[in-house]
Amino acid sequence: MTKTGLGQDSHAFDIKNKPLILGGIVFDHPQGLKGNSDADVILHSITNAISSVTGVNILGAKADELCQQGITDSAQYLKLALHDLGDWKIIHIAIAIECLVPKITPKIEQLKANIAHLTHTQPNDIGITATTGEGLTAFGRGEGIQAFSIISVAKI
Repeated sequence: MTKTGLGQDSHAFDIKNKPLILGGIVFDHPQGLKGNSDADVILHSITNAISSVTGVNILGAKADELCQQGITDSAQYLKLALHDLGDWKIIHIAIAIECLVPKITPKIEQLKANIAHLTHTQPNDIGITATTGEGLTAFGRGEGIQAFSIISVAKI
């Protein structure tokens, strides 16, 4: 038996000198993303994809409560979502990112390795694509970053 989950997240760049964190990796970029947490759109989209499988929303009230406690690392939100999977195992994660900056391709292998570590999968079970969308949206014009994730899970 298998299930598929879909998640999305997007954040605008912030004018503050905040680190840009994507997939748990710090990118060399002058602006971070606006949000109460570290605003890691990749980990948020994966968390939302898991929530679409489990029916338990992490981002929102649960994440806001953690932020108020000073827990702003999106890996912690992902950890909560993973716990809710119970005996379902992630067998594949597909991630699509839309942004003008930063360039994602040079860090894809590092992103895959870190996401695999966080989700207890293997790097070859993760696919990442990135596009500017030809500048048709705010993300493709450099105003922020959007990520979509699809996860496939199976009963173990």
